[in-house]
Amino acid sequence: MESFLKELPKLAKDKHIENKKYFDKLKKKTPKNLDYQMQEIHTAVFKKVDCLSCANCCKTTGPLFTSADIERISKHLKLKPQSFVERYLRIDEDRDYVLQSVPCTFLDSENYCMIYEVRPKACREFPHTDRNKFQQIAHLTLQNVAICPAAYKVVEELKKKMPL
Repeated sequence: MESFLKELPKLAKDKHIENKKYFDKLKKKTPKNLDYQMQEIHTAVFKKVDCLSCANCCKTTGPLFTSADIERISKHLKLKPQSFVERYLRIDEDRDYVLQSVPCTFLDSENYCMIYEVRPKACREFPHTDRNKFQQIAHLTLQNVAICPAAYKVVEELKKKMPL
């Protein structure tokens, strides 16, 4: 896994134009069973991928924190929401709450999330390859293939299974 992780940014960059063209076609002519196929591929890939052996998403990117996330996590940590924000978050250029720094503050040395039960919605849904109306978030997937080995594999399987 570690060697694949090192290669992933280059692999994703090499496939970027091909993937972008594929997703552009997918948006223009979305197959009726796309979400079903995506769910099937997602499930098959995640049976083989162990996120705990990777945690690259937690090490290299930070999620957006919604108001609901902030409320839920601060309650779990027994902090006032404002204290949680001041201690862990900042506002980015898009005016969203994000972590002050990466790797994620809540990632332990064994790649476990210390707030897993109450983690942000963005973390629960990452890498978003099993979402309905998948074609609407293709831009996210294009970014995530460079971060997440599972997302990379899902996209490669999709292109094989549903050539356009």
